[in-house]
Amino acid sequence: MTAPTLLVVAKAPEPGLAKTRLAGRTGADVAARFAAAAFLDTLETVSVLGWPVVVALTGDLTRAARGDDLRAACAPHRVVAQRGTTFGQRLVNAHEDADAGAGVVQIGTDTPQATTADLIAVADGLQSHEAVLGPAADGGWWALGVRSPRWARPLSDVAMSRSDTGARTYAALTAAGARVGGAPVLTDVDTWEDALALVRTAPRSRAGRVIAELVAGGVS
Repeated sequence: MTAPTLLVVAKAPEPGLAKTRLAGRTGADVAARFAAAAFLDTLETVSVLGWPVVVALTGDLTRAARGDDLRAACAPHRVVAQRGTTFGQRLVNAHEDADAGAGVVQIGTDTPQATTADLIAVADGLQSHEAVLGPAADGGWWALGVRSPRWARPLSDVAMSRSDTGARTYAALTAAGARVGGAPVLTDVDTWEDALALVRTAPRSRAGRVIAELVAGGVS
């Protein structure tokens, strides 16, 4: 099987704009550092597989936490600017930009605990399905694999960042005629409680270490 393209959809972790729910507990600068660490963790994981990688980026890395590290980590990959007025439209366009004819596996940067095995599971599902959806514990989804960009087009009509986004996405894909496979359930790390759970599940991750240092300093 020809390897699919790994599409990392990311936002530059600028203080005040990154991980705002987490920032309510940690402060904007720490939340941005956490987001940068999660971005770096994700890039490391996708790089290990040796598949083509495209980073669809919004925001300015020159204003981001760990901007130099992120630019260096992105350098081996193709980086494209996100295009579109809504998040759904930006996702559709990113799939078009990333596609190289062997399918696309999309991941964000909110699941730094995602492993290569998780990504392989999504890619393997594309052998028997037009799309594969990796559900998130909060009702959204953390990964989407598609055989062709046409199967990402239904995303333009899906309301994102809702507790039923996963169900809505599944319904839109099936309505378009796709057979939709499943993948492991992961937790998007958005809150302090999510971050504490990350320390337990992925203690060696960069993002987990950011939180572990806060806990060691007395933040609880």
